[in-house]
Amino acid sequence: MLTSPTNPRIKYLRALRQRKLREATGHALLEGIRLVAEAIQCGATIESLVVAPTLLSSPFAHDLVAKQARAGVPVLEVSAEVFAAFAQKDGPQGLAAVVQQQWATLAALPTQVASGWIALVEPADPGNVGTILRTADAVGAAGVIIIGPSADPYDPAALRASMGATFALPLARTTWAAFSAWKQHTQHFLVGTADQAPTDFQAVVYPQPLVLLMGSERQGLSPDQQACCDLVVSLPMHGQSDSLNLAVATGVMLYELLRQRRS
Repeated sequence: MLTSPTNPRIKYLRALRQRKLREATGHALLEGIRLVAEAIQCGATIESLVVAPTLLSSPFAHDLVAKQARAGVPVLEVSAEVFAAFAQKDGPQGLAAVVQQQWATLAALPTQVASGWIALVEPADPGNVGTILRTADAVGAAGVIIIGPSADPYDPAALRASMGATFALPLARTTWAAFSAWKQHTQHFLVGTADQAPTDFQAVVYPQPLVLLMGSERQGLSPDQQACCDLVVSLPMHGQSDSLNLAVATGVMLYELLRQRRS
């Protein structure tokens, strides 16, 4: 059992909070019983488990660790004090995992899908990215495409917000130029949103599957990006606010698409 927070392996776990190391190694750190369990259930590649036996009181979690150990996953035992040195949750549960990031390429994304894709242009908030991934999984979306410089889906805040959905869906990242070329090649119907669009989002029968394009929190979709869309719709605003949170707006659109798909 490791009892020193200055141990190199513990320093590595702390350093995975930083995007630079996550991108250099392709690793990410999950913390908490539910998040680790969801990642395992979704087939994520677990590099190692980190366990604080004095904190881990859940029989389910003990069984989970035992099964992973029997499958050959390395298990690192640490003291409660050492676990607290890298944990970010209040009241840590004593279970964490180092996982391999999963990224798909645009070329590898299937074109024949029952539900559509979500494309996010430069989302800046990791909590929004994680929430959108969770909502995308809930409505049965095909996957999520992240375009341009953006928040990291493997940021701890994004992972917590996704509740494991990061590992349940294909996740791709690309540039706007590559995305535009992919859209033209695949002939996907592209739907964007903009506050000044004259068409209400519920006044349309959407062709499905499609790609839902959502702009950044600060700027939304640029005129050029809107011009690339086959249809641009707006969400009605009746109060003092002039816009919705990106994750909320995406959720509203996704559930309208799901409603139409079900009917």
